Amino acid sequence: MDFDYDSGEFSRWHNLFTFHLGIAVTLSWLTSLYAAAYAPWVRNIRPLIDPANVSQVESTWSYLFIFPVVLTTAWLVSIFGQNVFAKFRVLRSQAVEFGIAAIVVLVIFYLSIDRAVAAMLLGM
Repeated sequence: MDFDYDSGEFSRWHNLFTFHLGIAVTLSWLTSLYAAAYAPWVRNIRPLIDPANVSQVESTWSYLFIFPVVLTTAWLVSIFGQNVFAKFRVLRSQAVEFGIAAIVVLVIFYLSIDRAVAAMLLGM
């Protein structure tokens, strides 16, 4: 009985997490693609955004699209690895595990949107 309850609880948390991760992936890609239309396409966008920090070279493509790619990869792994994640537990509470995963996704989503907005502001 406990196994069935744990399985149902995991499935409920996983479906909720995967749905919201899919929304974050979509918004991240849409924002990055919109920013790509306005951003200057240069080999090194870092000095344009932060003139004080010119040590790191990053093209416009990698600057805008690295975090949407990471989110998409996480989403696909989450979808296709559901059975593996159901058997793999780190903490006692699944709610805490999914909460930590949600915080990580939120930080990556925020960084993606922040980069897109910074690139859009350069182009306007």
